[in-house]
Amino acid sequence: MINKSLFEHSIRSEKDLREFVGIPHKAVVNKTVSIMDEHCKSFISMSPILFLSTCDEEGKCDVSPRGDQPGFVHILDDKRLLIPEKPGNRRADSLLNIISNPRVGLIFLIPGMDWVLRINGHACVVKTADILEKWQYDESLPTISIAVEVEEVFVHCPRALNKSQIWNMESWPSEEDLPSGDQMFRAHLKLNGMMLEE
Repeated sequence: MINKSLFEHSIRSEKDLREFVGIPHKAVVNKTVSIMDEHCKSFISMSPILFLSTCDEEGKCDVSPRGDQPGFVHILDDKRLLIPEKPGNRRADSLLNIISNPRVGLIFLIPGMDWVLRINGHACVVKTADILEKWQYDESLPTISIAVEVEEVFVHCPRALNKSQIWNMESWPSEEDLPSGDQMFRAHLKLNGMMLEE
């Protein structure tokens, strides 16, 4: 059982935190750039999935995956990119957050690669047709997209993905041991007093 005073003893200042984590190497601090260079553009073009972090004006946070075939994110120039908003469940959590607070964070992954690309910046929700005449690979234009103006770009060290062995199929749980998304969905509805017909 978690001690009720857990948060009372939390670390609350950078000075105190630095006593535990230390000071970063200059190279770690200076790896951040303000544009997407050719290396970043290549990484994004090969990434079939990203994770979008947003929060509303009250600071309530959300992280949402976005994925499609590699190249689904449209790079406009060195500072701007477009993430297509495909039809979904209509909750629109990320979009509502962006309208409330434009600050966003992105993490791009490439299957089999332990390094990740991180981008921080400002976003807005746009009507895609106002910006583009066509989408990549002759696909139809998504109605709306998330436009991101890049402020910070940097590669993140491979430790987390390497330690997790995320790309090693031998480390994956067996299919019969996997949690059921449908069961979780129905159980959570039940907690809220709602039942779906079978």
